[in-house]
Amino acid sequence: MSPDGQSGATGQVELNTVHTPDRMHDLLTKSSRTFALNIPLLPEPARCEVTVAYLLFRVADTLEDSTTWPRQRKVDELRRFATFLQQPAPRSADRLTADWQADPPCDNAGYLELLAELPLVMEVHSGLAPDSQKLIVEHTLRTIEGMSAFLERENGSELQLRDIKDLQDYCYAVAGIVGEMLTELFLKDDEALQPVAPILRGLAAPFGEALQLVNILKDSTGDSDEGRHFLPAGRSTTDVFSLARDDLGSAARYVICLAQADAARGVVAFTALPLLLAKATIDRVQQDGPGSKITRIEVAEIIEELNQALDEGSVPTLFERF
Repeated sequence: MSPDGQSGATGQVELNTVHTPDRMHDLLTKSSRTFALNIPLLPEPARCEVTVAYLLFRVADTLEDSTTWPRQRKVDELRRFATFLQQPAPRSADRLTADWQADPPCDNAGYLELLAELPLVMEVHSGLAPDSQKLIVEHTLRTIEGMSAFLERENGSELQLRDIKDLQDYCYAVAGIVGEMLTELFLKDDEALQPVAPILRGLAAPFGEALQLVNILKDSTGDSDEGRHFLPAGRSTTDVFSLARDDLGSAARYVICLAQADAARGVVAFTALPLLLAKATIDRVQQDGPGSKITRIEVAEIIEELNQALDEGSVPTLFERF
């Protein structure tokens, strides 16, 4: 499938590019790192759909991860958000944002700005195709339900995952569902992908789990300081690193499948970039410990390598090392 002539739809990876409508892109860049790089690579309508979806999931994450609210308040606000998504109305959005501004869930300026702009995000959502609107809301509600279940089972204010299965269940709730939603959006927008739909659906949740596990390993010290203990107590991180690398292998097969099915260049780039960054990050964290990151120069080198592979049609070879 040949890319169209629009700069954002070609899948050309660039730093600090703006391809989405200005305000939505502004919210994206202030509330994300990786997604602010790769969402603009998507062709339309996926670019707008995924922007809206990411921002709604980010609202849910912000409520769940609140550093200022007690556990029950987090649960209550997630329920209010879920109710709103099922029956959206401008006045309801205004009430939510007013309450969240009066008693903020965190001190992250980008997240708080996003919460204040929920009415705008929902306005853009209402302009999407009806099937896209439905997909995004259904999957956001699923992740809210999963988040709430983990919060509700805790006796205190801190989250402690119990074992590897518990960690996988959590990763599915907050990231595997995202992978499933993205896959359904890609399949809806590109009939050429239908022959490989079963493969993509089977690999979607492990793809999301892979990215989440890498973030958990990278941020484990900071998360623990804020009362979120994602790494199971008493278990070696070796098991988590092993699970993450297995999932990265599944994610690599997902990207290879897209590339070999002649998916739009932007869709291949969107999925390939965070996976390459995650692979470099887990290598660094395993070598230097939690909190270590790849440098901006290394990010630029990865982007250059990906662009070359996209130009040459050799993306699958990038993932042979996975």
